[in-house]
Amino acid sequence: MKDADPPVRDTGSSTPGGYFARMYADASDPWDLANRWYERRKYALTLAALPRRRYRRAFEPGCSAGVLTGMLAERCDEVVAADRVERAVETAAARNRDHPHVSVEHLVVPDQWPTGRFDLVVLSELLYYFDDTQLRKVLHRTVASLEPGGSLVTVHWNHPVPEHRLTGEQLHPYLETVPGLVSGPGFADPDFTLGTYTRPLSDGTSPPSPAAAEGLV
Repeated sequence: MKDADPPVRDTGSSTPGGYFARMYADASDPWDLANRWYERRKYALTLAALPRRRYRRAFEPGCSAGVLTGMLAERCDEVVAADRVERAVETAAARNRDHPHVSVEHLVVPDQWPTGRFDLVVLSELLYYFDDTQLRKVLHRTVASLEPGGSLVTVHWNHPVPEHRLTGEQLHPYLETVPGLVSGPGFADPDFTLGTYTRPLSDGTSPPSPAAAEGLV
């Protein structure tokens, strides 16, 4: 584990909440997450990167229309999803109404955070909206809410966007040095950067790899 927060290049303030409200003003799925092949492929890679077959309780802030939420529901006993925009919460809840173990909450992270512990946190297309202070707070709260041995997966767009402070490639070296996490396998795509991280077990060791967990090594 690392002992101190790494530096982040100061590229401005957090994206204003009004930006998200405008995005959802005329569309329930403004990024067309449910239909684009790019998104479906990215979600499949995100799920494939998870080191465990199944998780007890997952948290997905910034869930938007709830497309990835439904896919996580197939791998988790409970999923807590959240978004800062009421319309997104309504859309995600409706999309996942057939999953009784999925709850969708109206939360503005990092100042609001669900109670309890998680063994999986998914930060997908989220971190580049935060300024330095808020980014650190999101990650501190993530680590604090992860159970020992729990997993974090991050995935972010690599191309510059006016509302994004950083690209996925720029976020990746920072995430690799977050205190309290051990970095694991990732995926460097031309369009996005995916990373996996683990909170060490109580004895300070990392959980076994998928192959080791099944006695293959």
